[in-house]
Amino acid sequence: WAYLIDEAGAKRPVHHWECIIGRAASADVVVTEPSVSRVHASLMRDDEGGWNLSDIRSKGGTRINGRPVDTDEPVEDGDVLSFAGNDFTFRDIDEKKRAAQAMRRTAPGRFIGPGVTLLILTLFQAFLTMEFTATAQPGHVLPIALAFLALMVIQWFCYFVMRSIRRTGFEPETLAFFLTTLGVAVVATSTPGEMLKQIFLVMIGITLFFFLGFWLRDLRRVKAFRWAAAVAAIGLLGLNLLVSEAVFGAKNWLTVAGVSIQPSELVKVIYIYVGAAALDRLFERRNLFAFIGFSALCVIALALMGDFGAAVIFFTCFLVISFMRSGSFATVFLAVTGAGLAGFLVLSVRPYIAQRFATWGHVWEDVWGKGYQQTHALSAAAAGGLFGKGAGTGWLKDIVAANTDMVFAVLCEELGLIIGLCAILAVISLALFAVRNAAQGRSTYYVIAACAAVSMLMVQMGLNVFGSLDILPFTGVTFPFVSKGGTSLISCWMMLAFVKAGDTRRDASFVVKPQAGRRVRPADGEEEAEE
Repeated sequence: WAYLIDEAGAKRPVHHWECIIGRAASADVVVTEPSVSRVHASLMRDDEGGWNLSDIRSKGGTRINGRPVDTDEPVEDGDVLSFAGNDFTFRDIDEKKRAAQAMRRTAPGRFIGPGVTLLILTLFQAFLTMEFTATAQPGHVLPIALAFLALMVIQWFCYFVMRSIRRTGFEPETLAFFLTTLGVAVVATSTPGEMLKQIFLVMIGITLFFFLGFWLRDLRRVKAFRWAAAVAAIGLLGLNLLVSEAVFGAKNWLTVAGVSIQPSELVKVIYIYVGAAALDRLFERRNLFAFIGFSALCVIALALMGDFGAAVIFFTCFLVISFMRSGSFATVFLAVTGAGLAGFLVLSVRPYIAQRFATWGHVWEDVWGKGYQQTHALSAAAAGGLFGKGAGTGWLKDIVAANTDMVFAVLCEELGLIIGLCAILAVISLALFAVRNAAQGRSTYYVIAACAAVSMLMVQMGLNVFGSLDILPFTGVTFPFVSKGGTSLISCWMMLAFVKAGDTRRDASFVVKPQAGRRVRPADGEEEAEE
């Protein structure tokens, strides 16, 4: 986006809209002179293309053309920026480099248009509907058909809404709709009487996806509400601890007006929201300590609730966020070591969790006891083969928690291993999508939030799949978008908003306000002014 040129003519590139300048190896622009503070100043670009420089309590001070800098001083092309007496000339990129940068940020649908992939998904849904209606009980045929039809209408409505705001990228949403389709299929085979309820939950999730996406457009607003969100998260977990009753050893559920919700699923979204906003300005030490304290409270609350799987997911997300901002493997190693010791403590005070670890790898030694769920899941998945036994014709759905904790085996049994692997690849694709966009992220917040969201989805998927197949201990976490459960589905759609916000392709992300009167060209459109 710009360059800082020292007195010898060496260029230091500015890769992001928000950069930290300092002597620390983790700084975005590293100045190795001893007089420069480890975290010296911040250089930030706004939506209109203007740059602002702020001093971060440095010892040697920061100046623009000899004038002392405090906070948000404007920087123009050709200005001399001084960091503790070390001068750099600021140069914005020229039109040629802007064009090259625009070429790197390819437009959506370069090879296959988003509309084509959505049409393929619609055909898959149509075949799935016909298969389910052919095998369902007469009283369930109409609800199943209406639910799948409603899902098709909803996804095309979302597609045209995106087109109406001149956003052509729809690949992340298509992957989410594919996984949601599998989730609807799981409900159709296990509890077909709840089909319309499931579609209603999908609608809530998608509504919150759009709401959060548009909320993320204003980063000042996002950061202003971060601590209020943190207080809400701690309050929700605390209420869960005080009010809820233990089910199978864990206090996961909170009943409000007859409706059961899982607070830890909603807190996942808040955790990403708060963590990315706090560590986006990590140079303020108080933010670092506050985030560590917030993380500790969340993990401790989850441990007290007995939700070991969620605690692992939160901690993994903490490691991802911390490493992205610190760049220190030593810090991550220290955190992992501490977590390992804490894990042994949890195992000692929570016998039922220790029992799951004791069963790990030995499920076939007690098929009708402690290994009942995993052995049946393995048998059902193997019986499905590559193409499955047919939608609605499996028997694993009758096992306790089959449509949540062992949903991967249900997919493999009824729809086949190929569909099961496609579900895994869909989540992996979202992760690769976020990582690819991280290199050219518009804002540190969007990069951190997107990577944190996909790390949660990846770990959650891994624990679900490998736990049900006895490759990892059975933790009882859900498969993103697929497992039955309204709170989990809603939180996954909200996390998708962070992934979508990190999309750096042209005409793709809904956090970038489209320019009025600008025509959308899916493959070779011009670069937007805001981008």
